[in-house]
Amino acid sequence: MTQITANGISIEYDTFGSEQHEPLLLVMGLGAQMTLWRAEFCGLLADRGHYVIRFDNRDCGLSEKLAHLGVPDVVQLRMQLLAGEPAEAPYDLGDMAADAFGLLDALDIESAHVCGASMGGMIVQSMALGAPHRVRSLTSIMSSTGNPELPPSTEEAMAALMSPAATNREEAIERTLRVSGIIGSPAYRPVAAEAALRAGAAYDRCFYPAGVARQMAAVVGGGNRKPALMELTLPALVIHGEADPLVPVAAALDTQEALAGSRLLTFEGMGHDLPEPLWDDIVTGISELTQRH
Repeated sequence: MTQITANGISIEYDTFGSEQHEPLLLVMGLGAQMTLWRAEFCGLLADRGHYVIRFDNRDCGLSEKLAHLGVPDVVQLRMQLLAGEPAEAPYDLGDMAADAFGLLDALDIESAHVCGASMGGMIVQSMALGAPHRVRSLTSIMSSTGNPELPPSTEEAMAALMSPAATNREEAIERTLRVSGIIGSPAYRPVAAEAALRAGAAYDRCFYPAGVARQMAAVVGGGNRKPALMELTLPALVIHGEADPLVPVAAALDTQEALAGSRLLTFEGMGHDLPEPLWDDIVTGISELTQRH
């Protein structure tokens, strides 16, 4: 793993596969480190002819932390937006998209296939809106256009997401397992011991709740991208779990509608995660898209 300066901040990244292959940028979701794109998954994509790049978003993992921007009151921010009042987040999804383009610039990559999960899907949508000529194809996984008419998360899922941050390693592991148990795939439960080991490794690599709050503010203030997305013409794939309680599958249908000509790939029993038994199908879907374009 390597540090590089992108968009004026330090970004941690690593790669899989040959630089001569099709560049594929993976963008992870809210508070999630790049290691949630597990190395084995990235290896499968590399084996299909991709030069895979994964990275830590700002305020997450080993990338730069923006503590000087303060910690926003996300609940208050959401209330202001719902009331139609002006509200400012420390940064927005466009800034995070600029980080991703900055990483590509630093790697001398003019354009790439982009794939984002959850908040990462919102970021890659913002990339396509900001510089469509630099996006060869777009894959949006378990994400949303920000359309305010979409159904909300279940109360249980939102309560889990908004539950208090852990204060130590043991609490962090317990919280991760509890939240995963609520929003994860009901048909594909991970082995508890293995999930606990991964949660512990994530805590040891970086534990930074303040960054999650700033990222969440960017999501809350992201607005409705659907009208602008409907003006785009680019190859796209929408992947979603039919059992996702955090971002209901209606968001996938809405995203497909917004992205003209896009393909929709949904999985029964998949929630808000990337279950290993579905990796082959997900990798095949992404690879079919990138190989066609």
